[in-house]
Amino acid sequence: MLKFGKGVVKLRIPILILAILLLIPSLIGYFNTKINYDILSYLPDSIDSMEGQNILMDEFGTGAYGIFVCDNMSNADVLKLKSKIEKVDHVKSVLTLADTDIPVSALPQEVQDIFYSKNGSGQLMFMFMDSSTSAKETLDAIDHIEKLAGKQAFLSSMSAISADTRALTEKEEGTYVFIAVVLALAVMMLFMDSFLVPVLFLADIGLAIIYNLGTNRLIGDVSFITMALAAVLQLAVTMDYSIFLYGNFQEQREIYSDRKVAMAHAIANTIISVSGSSLTTIAGFIALCFMSFTLGLNLGLVMAKGVIIGVLCCVTVLPSLLLLFDKPIQKTSHFKIQVPSNRLSNFIVKHHKSIAIIMLVIWIPAIFLYNNLNVYYKLDNSLPSSLPSVKANQELKDEYGMTSMQMVLVHSDLSKKDTRALTDKLNDIDGVQFAAGYDSIVGASVPDEMIPSKVKDTLESGKWKMLIVSSEYQVATNQANKQCTEIEKVVKDYDSGGLLVGEAAATRDLIDITNHDFKMVSAVSIVMIFIIILLTLRSGSLPILLVLAIEEAIYINLGISGITQTPLAFITNIVIGTIQLGATVDYAILMTTRYKVERMAGNDKTASVLTALETSMNSIITSALGFFAATFGVGMYSDIDMISSICILLARGAIISMLMVLILVPSLLMLFDKVICKTTGGMRHLTN
Repeated sequence: MLKFGKGVVKLRIPILILAILLLIPSLIGYFNTKINYDILSYLPDSIDSMEGQNILMDEFGTGAYGIFVCDNMSNADVLKLKSKIEKVDHVKSVLTLADTDIPVSALPQEVQDIFYSKNGSGQLMFMFMDSSTSAKETLDAIDHIEKLAGKQAFLSSMSAISADTRALTEKEEGTYVFIAVVLALAVMMLFMDSFLVPVLFLADIGLAIIYNLGTNRLIGDVSFITMALAAVLQLAVTMDYSIFLYGNFQEQREIYSDRKVAMAHAIANTIISVSGSSLTTIAGFIALCFMSFTLGLNLGLVMAKGVIIGVLCCVTVLPSLLLLFDKPIQKTSHFKIQVPSNRLSNFIVKHHKSIAIIMLVIWIPAIFLYNNLNVYYKLDNSLPSSLPSVKANQELKDEYGMTSMQMVLVHSDLSKKDTRALTDKLNDIDGVQFAAGYDSIVGASVPDEMIPSKVKDTLESGKWKMLIVSSEYQVATNQANKQCTEIEKVVKDYDSGGLLVGEAAATRDLIDITNHDFKMVSAVSIVMIFIIILLTLRSGSLPILLVLAIEEAIYINLGISGITQTPLAFITNIVIGTIQLGATVDYAILMTTRYKVERMAGNDKTASVLTALETSMNSIITSALGFFAATFGVGMYSDIDMISSICILLARGAIISMLMVLILVPSLLMLFDKVICKTTGGMRHLTN
């Protein structure tokens, strides 16, 4: 490693030139990376709701669909709006009763109830598009359509939610990075001994972030959640590496008078230490890749890649910057904040038994609260109520009693008689406001030849028939989930290959899948990190103690949300559980490594724990506060609750993990010293 360090020092100028040149392809890749705003698209293709979505696209040429709520508009105005919408690229068809020659009174009552509001002041238009829910073409078309609609028409659809999410994310994303940088810079200014060093840290991390975002082009599309969080998370979890390199450089300068030699040794030491600690962070992100809900794979790959790039930049670009700006660094040196670690360490070690008992008692209610979190799955709950798509959903609920629209797909060889019988059965299910298809409209009162051909083309294809089902139940509720199951059962009775497609069915599947994923990801992350600590510390007991300490921090963190009854997006607890464990267990490893060194040097357990706590306290506090600063401001600023809640809990989790490591871990080391010595390589001979 020393040879590598010497090579970096020797080639520092070419390294910096290459680092700048790499920005060009990275920025090109960044601006050409497709962003996916449809979270439900990450569900497995094998489930019925996604299979049905593919059939809609392949057989009907229908991807996105939605409902226009036309409020207090005359038939003439509705027709004008319909005509304008149909001219927008990728709009396949728009269905309304306003442009038919059929007298409204001649239509079945259930059809009238579909298109007209309770008080008769509004009517609906059903819009179908030939592009997928979150395709760029769809979202661009939605933006155009909403401008055409004005204030009297509201579009309710998953695509409208995705379009509003895109607009809000694009508006806020740059501010996320700005807030994270400013707050992280402020913290490092206080705890570092030079005003310039934190700026160089952020320059190095900034390059790593751009490289990471640019290489996302190789993955394909990236979730908007991944794109929004990637820079902030990468800054938060890799800042430690820069702090460690600089601290080691300062130590080596006291040994070697030549700054280049000192840096070469600092690089060698950093590679050994950081490569080990970064593995736990990478493991946390890799655990997300085991989710069958592939949003986890998307976020996990991007962030694991970001950590690896961050480490590479830390041992190549940052040393080059520190050497290049060595003189200005010395000129901008200042007094840094130091925590009175000696007094605190003595107090903690002296009261280690009481601390352990208190922490055990706290964990009991934390477990209960953790298991009773208020988790939501309805995606528009993550958005401000002022957005057009959220307003449209509320208008649809208030005036038409509709909260979701779904599609039932049955094979075209199902007879008209059976199709009508199926429709009747669907209408009898609790909470179904209406179920209707082409065969529901035509009959004795409305001959087939009077129905516009585009209506039939929209509702029937060569192989399939489509039934539209509206529900009064809110998506993601137990009632809606039960209703979806009942609908599927009825459909299968008439057509064993029939499918239910739509937000409610997909969300029901999302709940089932993520509940399983959460348990699996938690187990995978714990096992992977346990193995890494086992190999790093060569101990059978220390991995158990350290993982338990951070797991308690996670339970307390999420338990606080249980106390406040703060609703959390379904993805939040999965992400928090893995990232907090992977990113903050490093604090515990840092302290425990020093404890192990002291014990192996012949010191007793009390002296070893005191030294470990005193020497690591300031580094742990600086790292945790940096993590907190990089995430807390973003959490407070963001109007997208899914992003806000993840950042706030990560910020809070960093502080709680810090406290657990500084308070609980020393207590555990004191209590289990004999067990640790017997189960740890190089310590079995110790008795005192």
